[in-house]
Amino acid sequence: MFKETTSTIKINSLRKRIRAVSGGTSASKTISIIIWLIAYAQTVEGELVSIVSESLPHLKRGAIRDFLNIMQDHRYFDDARWNKTDFTYTFETGSKIEFFSVDQPSKVRGPRRDVLFINEANNITHETYIQLEIRTSKIIWLDWNPVSEFWWYTEVSPNIDHDFLTLTYKDNEALGSFVVKALEVHKHNKAFWRVYGLGLLGEAEGRIYKGWEIIEKLPREARLERFGVDFGYTNDPTAIVAIYKYNDSYIIDEVVYRKGLSNKEIADILGNTGATLVIADSAEPKSIDEIKSYDVNILPAQKGKGSVSQGIQYVQGQAISVTKHSLNVIKEYRNYLWITDRDGKIVNEPQHVWSHSMDAIRYGLDSFRKPITYKVPDLEELSRMGVKTPYGGIDWD
Repeated sequence: MFKETTSTIKINSLRKRIRAVSGGTSASKTISIIIWLIAYAQTVEGELVSIVSESLPHLKRGAIRDFLNIMQDHRYFDDARWNKTDFTYTFETGSKIEFFSVDQPSKVRGPRRDVLFINEANNITHETYIQLEIRTSKIIWLDWNPVSEFWWYTEVSPNIDHDFLTLTYKDNEALGSFVVKALEVHKHNKAFWRVYGLGLLGEAEGRIYKGWEIIEKLPREARLERFGVDFGYTNDPTAIVAIYKYNDSYIIDEVVYRKGLSNKEIADILGNTGATLVIADSAEPKSIDEIKSYDVNILPAQKGKGSVSQGIQYVQGQAISVTKHSLNVIKEYRNYLWITDRDGKIVNEPQHVWSHSMDAIRYGLDSFRKPITYKVPDLEELSRMGVKTPYGGIDWD
């Protein structure tokens, strides 16, 4: 049963037309707002509530799932009232809650509504927000993790009257102790803790990757070149990405992001890759050998001193797109940060949190880098330099 928490109490106290809720991870922002919206739809007659996010896959994995869980947990849910095609639930009051994504222009610029909730508002454009806002007659809810500044801070907040609330995991008493411990272990990472622990606005320069494009689907002409694999099991997920070449750019498509996968299951997911090479984390040679035994064309990623920073630099230099259903890749891309020291200075080392699909991408893309070649020196010149071995003491093979 979903319990009342400090988060739900604080959210219920907001009164203005625009109600913005920023905060850290596990703060119960989205769930608390959805609980409010359900209660609203149960008490008013004939109103329309729209819950909106950047893409339909994002909605299905997030707000829609939360909504259905809450409705079923409270025994409110009536399957006959849920339109699975239009993602609309009609309450006994005649009020409706609908879900749609902002990549549907006809919906964004469509009919008016009474109440709006934009989930993870930092992932939509200001122009999209304006189109939604002017078609909403009563209340607007927004939530987000404050990874970096966006239009709320520059365009909306300074100019429009609003309620603003910052929530953290401490406002969510329903959290299990293991979740709290897993979060607090990152207190030493100032950039991470500022955003996800304290719910405060982060610094954009802490992000490792920028400028990736989110695309609707794979172009027909895209050519599959690699799979990248980062192993996980109990604490971390196994992340597998497919890497496509398209013109002079790469496209990333999420294959799997899941905990508890055995090597046999990984091999089954990859299937018989044939000529398509799989590049995996070399820290697990036994896993690579076992997966190879299932006829998967798999090799370990090349590692060594400086390989991580060199690989990141290579990825940073590429034009990259991500398919919109690759939700975990997109989330990690937006949250992949450099570690900072105690003084807040960026250290040239990525944080482990949200690194799994980013590592898989790096393994795959880094394998395209041309090996460093050396010009064979003149052996007579080496002899004049005092080199005694017949090959100049260097293995040029």
